[in-house]
Amino acid sequence: GKRKRLNTAVLYDSDDESEDSDIVVRKVFAKRHCIMDEDESSEEQQPDKTCPTENVSTNRKQKVFAKLKELAKQRVTRRSCSSENCEDSNGEAEIEEEPLCHFPLTPTEVSETDSDSMKDFIVEEEDDDDDDDNTEHIKSKNQPQQKKLNTSNSELLAYYVPHLSRCDHYVHFKRIVKAFLINAIDDTFLSSLYDGTRKKKYAKDMLLSLHYLDDRFIQPRLENLISRSRWKERYKERVDCYPDVRIVLKNPENVSCQACELNRYCKFNVLLSGKLYNSRTLEADDFMPDDKQVLKVGVVCADRTRVYHNLRHFKYKLYVDCSSVTKLDGVEDEPVKDTVERLFSQLEANGWIQKRYNDLEDYMNDADSFQEEK
Repeated sequence: GKRKRLNTAVLYDSDDESEDSDIVVRKVFAKRHCIMDEDESSEEQQPDKTCPTENVSTNRKQKVFAKLKELAKQRVTRRSCSSENCEDSNGEAEIEEEPLCHFPLTPTEVSETDSDSMKDFIVEEEDDDDDDDNTEHIKSKNQPQQKKLNTSNSELLAYYVPHLSRCDHYVHFKRIVKAFLINAIDDTFLSSLYDGTRKKKYAKDMLLSLHYLDDRFIQPRLENLISRSRWKERYKERVDCYPDVRIVLKNPENVSCQACELNRYCKFNVLLSGKLYNSRTLEADDFMPDDKQVLKVGVVCADRTRVYHNLRHFKYKLYVDCSSVTKLDGVEDEPVKDTVERLFSQLEANGWIQKRYNDLEDYMNDADSFQEEK
């Protein structure tokens, strides 16, 4: 309901204003002339009980409420004032008993008389506490949005720069094993991954892991081994083409090393053999399947050949092992998905996958620790 005023109405409270304020505290007594503030000095005091015309008062109220509405829109974090509260606050601005005149509403009067309804969204600039509360409120409202932004940024990063994925290395490796098991049964699976035919999430994850193995595990180390060696390009191409290698100790001979073409005491024969294969689909080429190469190399080049070859052909050797597992299974008339899941569970349970992953880590450590050739 509306509040009743006593005979003495205090327009400004000294507790709410600082001591150096220029605003004069005035009191209005019942049945006396209307006393205006200094900023209203342009209007003469009325000798009778009536204030400025009703139109002036209405216009003032409309201007004040227009400003309040504008403030309400700007303070989006505050609750908007309902129409009923606005009407109640409008009624409270008027004196119910013994009205002398209708004073034009000022922002200070609104903050005093309508504090119950307006305090939710009107913040005085002079009040530091209100500013702090408003700032905390805005921060609390923005926290969920900030989390969403962070999440969306991470998703964008993973989408546009997939090689920065923070997935565990062993998780990548297990995906690769599962992809090889599928391809061992359906030999078109890997080619459909690389050409983008398969759009499902599991297929994209497998493709991501295959790229991760090539681009993060193997290729940088191969390039490092080559850049720090004196190998000739022809020897490197030979090692790249043959997936099988044997390094045999022979009687030392002071001859030109066939890897670096420098005079060395060469006591190792490098025997290269096996079918050429596609580095992506891992499909073997049957052209000249029995072709072999025997090369005489020195000690350092023989050791580098072993380390380089292990990494260079690791993926193909892993696929050959997965193919052997599917061939030895012997279960027929089973969906590919069920067969793969069953075989994968068996390999993981007996430690086969972990052992192959440990082999990969050993090969990478050998490449990382290989000394630069003098």
